[in-house]
Amino acid sequence: MKGKKKLLLSIVIILVAAAYYYAALPAVNIHSSETWFFMIALVIVIALLYMKKGQIGIRELKQSKMMKSFGVVVLGLGIIYLAGTLLSSPIINAKKYQKLMKVEEGTFTEDIEEQSFDKVPLLDKETAEILGDRKMGSMVDMVSQFDADNIYSQINYQDNPVRVTPLKYASLIKWFTNRSEGIPAYIRINMATQETELVKLDEGIKYTTSEHFNRNIYRHLRFAHPTYIYGELSFEIDEKGVPYWIAPVKKYNIGLFGGETVGKVVLCNAVTGEMKTYDVEDVPQWVDRVYSADLLVQLFDYYGTLKHGFLNSVLSQKDCLETTDGYNYLALEDDVWMYTGVTSVNGDQSNVGFVLSNQRTMETRYYEVEGATEAAAMSSAEGQVQNLKYTATFPLLLNISGEPTYFIALKDDAGLVKKYAMVNVQRYQIVAIGDSVSQCEENYLELLLSNGVKEEEKDTREVLEISGKITKIAQAVLDGTSHYYLMVEGSEEIFDASVVDFIDVVRCEVGQEITMEYKKGEKANTVMSLTFDGAEPANAEASEDEVAE
Repeated sequence: MKGKKKLLLSIVIILVAAAYYYAALPAVNIHSSETWFFMIALVIVIALLYMKKGQIGIRELKQSKMMKSFGVVVLGLGIIYLAGTLLSSPIINAKKYQKLMKVEEGTFTEDIEEQSFDKVPLLDKETAEILGDRKMGSMVDMVSQFDADNIYSQINYQDNPVRVTPLKYASLIKWFTNRSEGIPAYIRINMATQETELVKLDEGIKYTTSEHFNRNIYRHLRFAHPTYIYGELSFEIDEKGVPYWIAPVKKYNIGLFGGETVGKVVLCNAVTGEMKTYDVEDVPQWVDRVYSADLLVQLFDYYGTLKHGFLNSVLSQKDCLETTDGYNYLALEDDVWMYTGVTSVNGDQSNVGFVLSNQRTMETRYYEVEGATEAAAMSSAEGQVQNLKYTATFPLLLNISGEPTYFIALKDDAGLVKKYAMVNVQRYQIVAIGDSVSQCEENYLELLLSNGVKEEEKDTREVLEISGKITKIAQAVLDGTSHYYLMVEGSEEIFDASVVDFIDVVRCEVGQEITMEYKKGEKANTVMSLTFDGAEPANAEASEDEVAE
């Protein structure tokens, strides 16, 4: 009889442990705090099951060798865990923590080139979520069955900044009725153009966060690698648009629980569930997010605050630097870089520089540029439109005409972007506002000139001449000014003549003989003088002088 009770007790213990493991999915790894808590909890459960009401009283419990053994095991595990935590902490290992991230000093104008705004992410995650929900609302065949997940990973896709997120089952019933086919699509949003697409798949996504049993992505990864301690998962697509889950595997470099970085990365095909593990230095180029922004911020804070030891970081705080409250993303060199400002720990309300950190390789660059904090720049931008009560998003740092510049989107109460702002980092009273990005940039450049930050660049392009018959004429209006675009016989180039400078250009006809002086341009050459039969010779520079007078 006693043997049956012991067997039954053992079965109950195994079932309880299995249920906990299936639900909580702890890693079987001595570096995992969950593993230690699981072992301590398991010993306590066994002890409680062993102690039967009415069979073992308080006196017998105190005298029980078995219970004393349980107590010793729990106490021993607790002591080891606490000692491991202390010995792994920055209190004892400040130098090791400070060296976890290698930081190089960079030159702003050399490393960060002026980018075309069709490559700059103009939206934040909140706006992307609004666009994604709108897109789902327009898909009548899907909106009743699926919702957009709130992941919205920032990636580079075919050299464009985009956010991607999978769909998820709208409810438990919708999961049950659709799970055999899987989730049929994901959402892709171009963060520069706001173009939102629902990308339908030939075969549905089977492995996702909204699954409830073995196809749940966390459970699928855990059962494949019981010892891996996973970091924050991200959803990405490769260059062919195939969806993947990117699962970084934590690496602890200091003691039992300290010095967290990333050692391996597991790539899981979201459709088939196939997995492949890479060492962190061998991750494919298309993967953009191995290190989370929060981890990169934490590693830089160790680097900036622990230069002279732990006590200095708490007491005198000499030479201590830390990141500001927030971060954003930039697309550089076909990777996604996390950007955040750097300020003194003493809190002097100004930045001493900023940091760019590669989310795939952890390559980190520090730029010493003194100026306003992001919060101050956001306040300056909001002050320009205070009557509209727009709110500023966390800034991007851009190179505008060689000047470090905060680029900020201004949103209304509905979370939609209505205006844009540019704030000079070093002279944050220079604030430009525009309804469009191009208008905002134009206003900003004018402010740089009028405030003496930049001098107007001289046009050193050579003046060339061409004669021939007109083969094509087209008209367009740019910024309220009419322009005529001409092509002449024997040339494939396009010539731009402004009506403001050359009023007689309206008399031009195809087949007419014409002579022009011009300067080379990227898309169209700028006409400097224009002569043809029936028109007075005109010169663009002379016309500009007359207008100025």
